[in-house]
Amino acid sequence: MASPLVAQVPNALTIVRICSIPLFVTVFITTDDSHWIAGVLFGCAAATDWLDGYIARRWDLHSRFGAFLDPVADKLIVTAALVLLVGETATYWITIPAIVICARELLVSALREWMADIQRRTLVDVTRMGKVKTTFQMFAIFILLCDPVNVEEKLTVLSIIGVGCLYIAMIMTIWSMCILLKASWTELSPSRK
Repeated sequence: MASPLVAQVPNALTIVRICSIPLFVTVFITTDDSHWIAGVLFGCAAATDWLDGYIARRWDLHSRFGAFLDPVADKLIVTAALVLLVGETATYWITIPAIVICARELLVSALREWMADIQRRTLVDVTRMGKVKTTFQMFAIFILLCDPVNVEEKLTVLSIIGVGCLYIAMIMTIWSMCILLKASWTELSPSRK
């Protein structure tokens, strides 16, 4: 049994992740040659996602507040970072996967909320595929924040890796969305009353 102080750690880490968004956004916007600082801040915030999950599982510290806030924090940090990257690069290489990833997050969030309303939420729980997708997504964003794509200059090895990981994340995003839609299709079917 965890102490009351330890019991609050997962939720505190999630709140730190949300509070870090204005910080890494501000650093990214206000520094031209030091984007890597924003990337490191994003990377540290992304690491709290793994850490709060590990602590919650290790000491069985699950709460309704954490179940609500953790996915919200993930979506906020990813969306904020993708908007920054699209604005910075102004290239379809980044814009297309960013749109796909953000659209999927909106669709799956709405699907999960609706499935919870009809007491079928377990059909659309987070899958292992979703966790791997999130890992690729966070890694790609971390790299691209540190070394944004510049279409007017030669791409660096790091930015090529970042774009590659972003496209892998996009493909996994579509795949995991299809898995969730298939799992819930009987409830979504137009023939169902």
